[in-house]
Amino acid sequence: MTTKTSSIACIGIIGKHNNPLHISLFPATGPSARDALSFSFLLSTSLDIFEARLPHKTVDQDFGLLQAVDERLAMYGWLTNTGVKFVIVVDMEGRDVERTAAIAAASAGGLREADLKPAFRALQSAYIGLLRNPFYDPDQHSPLIANAEHRVGSTQITSRAFIKEVQRIGENWIPGSSDL
Repeated sequence: MTTKTSSIACIGIIGKHNNPLHISLFPATGPSARDALSFSFLLSTSLDIFEARLPHKTVDQDFGLLQAVDERLAMYGWLTNTGVKFVIVVDMEGRDVERTAAIAAASAGGLREADLKPAFRALQSAYIGLLRNPFYDPDQHSPLIANAEHRVGSTQITSRAFIKEVQRIGENWIPGSSDL
């Protein structure tokens, strides 16, 4: 038996200077499927919310629900120690999946902020793995430093391993799952 459950529609990685480092889109169903530019604009709207909440944050990196975009999409945020922001846009109508006890319990109670913590932790682990790569220079992806040193290149993350891991996280996440 299949049922609908919430799914990730977009994962955005935003640099410490509020520059987009990576955006992954996941198949959206239905007539309200959005394109990459629309999600880029949505991710930009989250930056003001991060700034407004930042002085009030203490230890926890989880910013929780940033905003409900509409009746279908909701944005959740996470801040790393280095100032890099992870934003997950959740499609509440989601996708069809095989019904299991975990999914039945998660869909019955709706989406909780704690349901996204495993996804954020997995994203942070993937980002730490990227930073441990000796060939990855995070400053190369900063528009301020790149412009000051007249570097030519992308400010986007191009690591295939990192992008593949982000895709895996976005495709495999379901509410109520405790590991990714």
